[in-house]
Amino acid sequence: MTETFSVSIVGGRGYVGGELLRLLLFHPNIDVRQVSSQAHAGRFVYFTHPNLRGHTRLKFTGPGETEPCDLLFLAQPHGYAAAHIDQFLALAPRIIDCSSDFRLREAKDYRHWYEQEHPAPKWLGRFTYGLPERHRAELANTHYASGVGCNATATTLALAPLADAGLLERVVADVKVGSSEGGATGNPGSHHPERSGVVRSFKPTGHRHQAEVRQELGDGFELHFSVTSVELVRGVLVTAHCFLKEPMDEKAVWKLYRDAYGAEPFIRLVKQKTGIFRYPEPKLLSGSNFCDIGFEVDEGSPSNRLVVIAALDNLMKGAAGSAVQSMNIMLGLDETAGLGFPGLHPI
Repeated sequence: MTETFSVSIVGGRGYVGGELLRLLLFHPNIDVRQVSSQAHAGRFVYFTHPNLRGHTRLKFTGPGETEPCDLLFLAQPHGYAAAHIDQFLALAPRIIDCSSDFRLREAKDYRHWYEQEHPAPKWLGRFTYGLPERHRAELANTHYASGVGCNATATTLALAPLADAGLLERVVADVKVGSSEGGATGNPGSHHPERSGVVRSFKPTGHRHQAEVRQELGDGFELHFSVTSVELVRGVLVTAHCFLKEPMDEKAVWKLYRDAYGAEPFIRLVKQKTGIFRYPEPKLLSGSNFCDIGFEVDEGSPSNRLVVIAALDNLMKGAAGSAVQSMNIMLGLDETAGLGFPGLHPI
């Protein structure tokens, strides 16, 4: 008999909440009990997420109506989970918070990157960072997991094998992102005439996700991190110019990345000699939980430059997908359950 767990979502009207709901409704081991939204309480969830028409009759509940369940997803804007963590602890023995509230372990780091004091500093460090490729063992033994930053996830996974081997001297990571990264609430920058067709550098320095990369990979190398908005709805593409402490040929890079990721179910190495998709392409990953990673050795470079490229769907592997993957591990389920969709081509 298949074991079933009751799960609810607090904050289900946004893009991440919608992706969580889409994944959980078709998960073989999950019974979705409630989805809350203050703005849409009483309405069918497909009012906000029309792709789910015909698949569920769930209605949004008010935020104060959430009942106890086995695991609770928090998909509220940043700051909400930390301010209300005590009430959520009373509702479920396991919590996954998809915001940035519990990603960092140190109050001083939160203060530096978010320019305010953390509302619940005693809980920093008690949430396991929800990136299974880095924290699988911890996730299997925790009751609390954080979300991950989409830009941080792509960059961390791109650089991790090199960082772990102590090969990095300096990295310049150029991250290009789609509009859904800005969330479901509109602003002047997301207004269609302003957003359409852009290649807008909106954070050349100081992006908060850099803190997560540092936390995951350490400070043994110099890191420069820039983020640019491009004409995509979903997707993150990081092009990381890695200057190495020693030269590496293509064969050595292949071995390093195969050894690191050969057994990972959601990481694919993409480097082909021919065709139009020779390197990772975020367009192909829409709706999937994969992170594709490729590379190119700059042969003869006096600074030992290696270019590493990584792509993912920011709402999936960069948010809801990693959260569901973490949930599977926390509940002792098949890690890939509910996450088998391969993406579409063409799209």
